[in-house]
Amino acid sequence: MEQTNTTNPETPEMAGASSAVADVEDFEKLLEESLSGKNMKIDEVAKGTVLQVTSDYVIVDVGYKSEGQIPIEEFKDLDNQIAVQEGDVIDVFIEGWENENGMMVLSKEKADRMKVWDKVSEVYEDDGFIDGRIISRIKGGLAVDIGLKAFLPGSQIDLHPVRDLDKLIGQTFQFKILKLSKKRGNIVLSRRAILEKERESMRAETLKKIEEGAIVEGIVKNITDYGVFIDLGGVDGLLHVTDISWGRITSPHDYFNIGDTIQVKILSFDKDNQRVALGYKQMKTNPWELVEQKYPTESRVTGKVVNITNYGAFIELEEGVEGLIHISEMSWTKKVKHPSQLLSIGDLVEAVVLDMDVPRKRISLGLKQLEPNPWTVIEERYPVGTVVEGKIKNITDFGIFIGLDEGIDGLVHISDISWVQKIKHPAEVYKKGDMVKAVVLSIDKENERFSLGIKQLEPDPWEEVPTRYRRGQVVKGVVTNITDFGIFLEIEEGVEGLVHVSEISEDKGKSLQDVSNVGEELEVLIISLDKRNRKIGLSLRELKQNMEEMEIKNYMDKQKEDTPAATLGDVMAESAAETEEEATAAPAEEQAEPAAEASEEPTEDAAAAEEAPKDDAE
Repeated sequence: MEQTNTTNPETPEMAGASSAVADVEDFEKLLEESLSGKNMKIDEVAKGTVLQVTSDYVIVDVGYKSEGQIPIEEFKDLDNQIAVQEGDVIDVFIEGWENENGMMVLSKEKADRMKVWDKVSEVYEDDGFIDGRIISRIKGGLAVDIGLKAFLPGSQIDLHPVRDLDKLIGQTFQFKILKLSKKRGNIVLSRRAILEKERESMRAETLKKIEEGAIVEGIVKNITDYGVFIDLGGVDGLLHVTDISWGRITSPHDYFNIGDTIQVKILSFDKDNQRVALGYKQMKTNPWELVEQKYPTESRVTGKVVNITNYGAFIELEEGVEGLIHISEMSWTKKVKHPSQLLSIGDLVEAVVLDMDVPRKRISLGLKQLEPNPWTVIEERYPVGTVVEGKIKNITDFGIFIGLDEGIDGLVHISDISWVQKIKHPAEVYKKGDMVKAVVLSIDKENERFSLGIKQLEPDPWEEVPTRYRRGQVVKGVVTNITDFGIFLEIEEGVEGLVHVSEISEDKGKSLQDVSNVGEELEVLIISLDKRNRKIGLSLRELKQNMEEMEIKNYMDKQKEDTPAATLGDVMAESAAETEEEATAAPAEEQAEPAAEASEEPTEDAAAAEEAPKDDAE
């Protein structure tokens, strides 16, 4: 029996109609999907296929009713090469459905940036690290490419300040993301945070290795005037400036640069304060341990002038070993006022080792010892009394220096220039370059002094003075000078005498200018004569007194000749009369003095008359 389908009452005609409706619905659905771009939205990332690459654009099909175009510049790599080809499937960012040309507005860069932002956000949330390449210097730090442009502040570049930031450009490092703002497009990175974390992990291992005397490797972290800080691996050590070199050091910068990897020796380690003292020169043997063997006394050495002072020049014989050439050891003959007259810093010089004190690290060197000492033969060539001739090389307040052929200068003291001429300064008589003769007076080899005399070429006028003059003699002289203590008279050329103020007059209130003036002639009496000290004592007072006594004597002698001989009674009567006459003319209190003077004067005259011949005879 044929059964009928009661559940599906559709007839073939009805089935056909239903199928047609379904096809229409499918078409409308497909059309809607096509128009809507498969539910794509603006400001989102979609997949697309590269259809064509032109010189200006890349044409991309994202499944929309129209293709999109992207500027070719967005596909160029760092070498300016186009990094895309037809058929590539890429991510694009939908900026708009259609532009004025009917093309979709797409961007590869924004799509890449969206992807990077997702990655960066993920790393930031996980407190992880991200790789980046430093691309340029900017204000306050560096610009880093992590797929997006990020900022690396200067304080976050390294554990210590980096002076040359340019050398980091182009290098790739790992960074920690400190701050992230997608809305503002800001990303702040730190490399220091990673280094600090590594440093902490290294610190424990480093502390296990540190012990006095150990040789370790480290990186120069910082350089100061007093030393260098070395990163030993989580632990910093100080290399003091005195432990850098055995030799002279001006600045640690002359030996190291920040970032240098060097080997150092641990001198001491304070575990409590975690302070490490390092040594660099201790990696080498102390050069002073071999100095005595390498530089024996009287040996010739060569070195470089490293320092010049007022008292000498320091010569570096090798690193850590210096010798001093004292200014007195630079020349036998030249009067060196400063070492810079002969040497300059940096000069290579040869010298002779004179003395050595290893405990005090001192070596005495000599420059003049390279040549024979002219003072060893000078006494033989120029014995005392020899007449020499030379050119005046220098004139001073106290004399002139005459140069001889051997390079030795002889000094003519101002007192040895002339017997008779009063010279206040040698320049009054001589000038530099004059040729003069002189007599050798003395030679002091030890003190290197050569004394000459010019006046000794002529006889000393004082040799004849005692034969031409004597005490009690009356002479004439010209006044050359008047001082507070007396008057100087030139008796003859080169021979002067002094009239002391006490020998001027018995009148103490009388001034010297009242007696005479410079240039006038005076007659005086010689009262003393000292050949050794070249002094002649003169007197105006005694001359006047002697003349008065002589006049009295002459008068008395004349009276004896003109009058007959008187008896004793006549003399007494005459004397009494004179006394009575004087008493009436003068007060009583004045009568005693003339009488006393009258009684004393003949006695003094008689004594002087008796002594004078004895002095003359002497």
